[in-house]
Amino acid sequence: MGPVVDFRSGRSVISAIDEDGLTHVELTWVEKKIEYWIRFGSVAQEKILDRHRRIVSFHSGTVFAFVRWAANDFGTIISRIDIVRAVAEGEAHQTLPFVRPGGDILLRSEGWPRVERVLQMIDGIEQLGIDPEAVSTDHWRHVHNRLTAGQEPRAYTLDLHRAHLLRRRVQP
Repeated sequence: MGPVVDFRSGRSVISAIDEDGLTHVELTWVEKKIEYWIRFGSVAQEKILDRHRRIVSFHSGTVFAFVRWAANDFGTIISRIDIVRAVAEGEAHQTLPFVRPGGDILLRSEGWPRVERVLQMIDGIEQLGIDPEAVSTDHWRHVHNRLTAGQEPRAYTLDLHRAHLLRRRVQP
């Protein structure tokens, strides 16, 4: 899918809003064909393009989960989740399809069994009463590394979260 174009002005919608210093994610939803959605993360603004597409934007430092699933007549062709930290303008980042300008990718998982496992971990964190956006970025990297190595990640606990919050308070 190419860049979204405003047909009145002929200008790319993404490039028109790129100048605001936010991270923009293009979401598409065509039932049982293409389903891109945000699992968690505080959306700073949203622009509806049409009944199937919208762009959500995040302030720098916001952590969000971007889920992509697509299928054709023969079954699923992509199942993926990325947990990303939105970056500030000029900050080093990795590129990611449908995310402008990109972000700090904390976790990347492909294939439905692995994606489902990450979604279950997010559910578990929410059951503790913790917003997944507030989880330590180191934990998401840990989960990525363990799943990549075929090992079971450590569970995120209230004690780990308290330690993370205390560390954030004392670090400059």
